Amino acid sequence: MVYNLIIIGGGPAGTAAAVYAARKKLRTLMLVAEWGGQSNVSEQVYNWIGTVSLSGMELAENFKKHVMANTSDTLEVKEGLKAEKITKDGELFKVRTGEEEFTAKTILITTGSARRKLEAKNADRLEHKGLTYCASCDGPIFADQDVAVVGGGNAGFESAAQLLAYCKSVTLLHRSDTFRADEVTMEKVLSNPKMKAVKNVDILEIKGDKFVEGLVYKDKTTGADVELKVSGIFVEIGQIPNTEFVKDILPLDEIGRIKIDPTTQKTSVPGIWAAGDATDVLYHQNNIAAGDAVRALEDIYLAIHTR
Repeated sequence: MVYNLIIIGGGPAGTAAAVYAARKKLRTLMLVAEWGGQSNVSEQVYNWIGTVSLSGMELAENFKKHVMANTSDTLEVKEGLKAEKITKDGELFKVRTGEEEFTAKTILITTGSARRKLEAKNADRLEHKGLTYCASCDGPIFADQDVAVVGGGNAGFESAAQLLAYCKSVTLLHRSDTFRADEVTMEKVLSNPKMKAVKNVDILEIKGDKFVEGLVYKDKTTGADVELKVSGIFVEIGQIPNTEFVKDILPLDEIGRIKIDPTTQKTSVPGIWAAGDATDVLYHQNNIAAGDAVRALEDIYLAIHTR
């Protein structure tokens, strides 16, 4: 069978695209290794538009329910399958998943990315117990409290800017002696009286029994170990795009994200679109990923029906 479209991924982008594809009656196959995306492990998500609060597991289940409610003779879903390779065969594309192979006229990649994890003592144990990887999702929980941000790039400073709106104080910790964020962003954030930044440190340990109570870092300039009392730690040390399987067919940027045209979500290979955190868009959020996928789907529909 030749599908009009194969959607790869089961997060907010893949879900949004599948629902729109079903409504437009495109003959579509959706390959889902896991529903939910990065929010799958979040205790609570507060910024999914239209819902005041729900757990990451609930969000993932809602994604699945919404897609399954739209399955029909034009939308087919295969769960537990991970794309391993995409190849081009004339005007068609083949997607290999283990021993199976599927063929389509167009491809939409929505495989997202994974957060680079903080390597420090107790970091795994206290994840989602005060240590988090999303200021937009979890920041309001820490209103009027002292918090820390780990990371000195744009993401770190942007998270700090969000947290300054409601936290008592924000301390940004960076491993290098120079920040990597834009000068304008740094100047604005660092000028806030509630803000402090410490460079050239290694995070050694996260302190706390049931919840985060602080952290210990090594000052690489003096060699001293310093304990910082905070109730929340926000880690922004980069993302790892889930794009290994497309490296032989699509050009990627320096950190492995798919390069796209942001007006259409097209890649440089005709017939392949991408949306969400696997791409080189500026901001990564569930709502942005869903919107990007809808834009891609609209463009895919036009491409199929105007060829």
